[in-house]
Amino acid sequence: MTITDPTDTTGATPPGASSEKVSKIGDKVFGGLAKGAGIMILVTLAGVALFLLTEAWPTFTNDLSELSGSDTFLGYVGPLIFGTILAATLALILATPLAVAVALFISHYAPKRLATTLAYFVDLLAAIPSVVFGIWGISVLAPILSRSLFPWLEDNLGFLPFFAGPASTSGRTMLTAGMVLAVMILPIITAISREVFLQTPRLHEEASLALGATKWEMIKQAVLPYGRSGIISGAMLGLGRALGETMAVAIILSPSDGYFWDIISNQNSNTIAANIALKFPESSGLEVNRLIATGLVLFAITFLVNAVARKIASAGFSGADG
Repeated sequence: MTITDPTDTTGATPPGASSEKVSKIGDKVFGGLAKGAGIMILVTLAGVALFLLTEAWPTFTNDLSELSGSDTFLGYVGPLIFGTILAATLALILATPLAVAVALFISHYAPKRLATTLAYFVDLLAAIPSVVFGIWGISVLAPILSRSLFPWLEDNLGFLPFFAGPASTSGRTMLTAGMVLAVMILPIITAISREVFLQTPRLHEEASLALGATKWEMIKQAVLPYGRSGIISGAMLGLGRALGETMAVAIILSPSDGYFWDIISNQNSNTIAANIALKFPESSGLEVNRLIATGLVLFAITFLVNAVARKIASAGFSGADG
């Protein structure tokens, strides 16, 4: 009878060696796929930027005096940048407080069954096409605002340049567009804020309540500071959506060339995306290149906004940790 020494590994395969080898192969495959996906995103982004720059280059090297609009590209794109930023800023100002309030209600106040249902319907808003929001804005929201809110703002806050009037009777104003954009970006900010609020350490909340804080004081002391970076990230993602929105703004606005601060009158600065959508089908030659150049400007603005948002969110997260 031969007795095998368990310490002798010559000519024998250690237990589990086969599964460990398969695991290492799986790690390498997964790592390669993840790396490839990351590289593909960078390549796609670089390709889009290169295409825009190539197609926009004739705009910067040719005479634009024969085209309609300003003789210079800066004079043409300036009002569009202004209108784009104004509409997106209005949407962000209107949507962020409401989105944070809804997120707090879902995460800390509503019963579980109601919270689940409400979260489902809020998320469902993100699936509605933008053209539907545009039709709703011009058909339902605009008449209501033109009969009630706009005259009130002109009468009571007309000393401010934003509400100087004359108030629009059709409702095709920058404020209407801003409200519709606010509804469109509300699900993004709400979803991110809700998930961050739910991740607040339970011990932090219980410690605050144990010290005698009310529920609202606990939220101010524990939940909001912890979720600050998430709120900022969600707001900036919503801002990026509002900056690039096309059809809803194109349907609602009555655009004019120039800089217009009044958000309740019929004269409005157009946005870059809406201007491209309205003029591209009928454009040709150098006009197409100029429109693509404005798209390049929008691409740069969106990229800058996301970069700044990432930096602010990182700083906010570090502050919360501290």
